[in-house]
Amino acid sequence: MSLIRSMLSNPLSTGIWSPFGSSTNEISSFASAHVDWKETPEAHVFKADLPGLKKEEVKVEIEEGRVLQISGERSVEKEDKNDKWHRVERGRGEFLRRFWLPENAKVDEVKASLENGVLTVTIPKAEEKKPEVKSIEISG
Repeated sequence: MSLIRSMLSNPLSTGIWSPFGSSTNEISSFASAHVDWKETPEAHVFKADLPGLKKEEVKVEIEEGRVLQISGERSVEKEDKNDKWHRVERGRGEFLRRFWLPENAKVDEVKASLENGVLTVTIPKAEEKKPEVKSIEISG
């Protein structure tokens, strides 16, 4: 539970979020770019809520070999001088989220899709190498 608390306590801090030891948090200048990260036996799966964005407005990149970066921009709507706004609550502007990937992530096989405002990034996992067991003959 402390991991969740630490993620929620400072969602606008800078750095890279890592579940592997020291948390350098994540960058988020666009509060509504919420991301879930789950690990299945086969892959790491990231899902980001990006309602209203087109795939041309979103970038998915691998930086420094093991950092997943999801970024983009939600544009401000054109305003007509005759329009009268009563409330503006939807987030606008740029967003940037970065995640330090574990060593088992196959970063050369990343796939991304955007459907119904949800970006799904799937990163397959390398097969775990099982320790080799060598039997030793006992003499005597």
